[in-house]
Amino acid sequence: MAEQQMQMPSSFGGLMRYNEEYKSPFKLSPAQVIVFIIAIIGFVAAMKIFWPIVV
Repeated sequence: MAEQQMQMPSSFGGLMRYNEEYKSPFKLSPAQVIVFIIAIIGFVAAMKIFWPIVV
């Protein structure tokens, strides 16, 4: 099938057309994002336990 793009009028008020969406080189699944957030929380908690700030 041929790739056909339909040109729409410019009266969409800033809504994005999905065929013109930005293609990122980084593809992360939602599970990877959650694991990354949990790892950061664990790292910060370990830093507070092993290297407490003494004032």
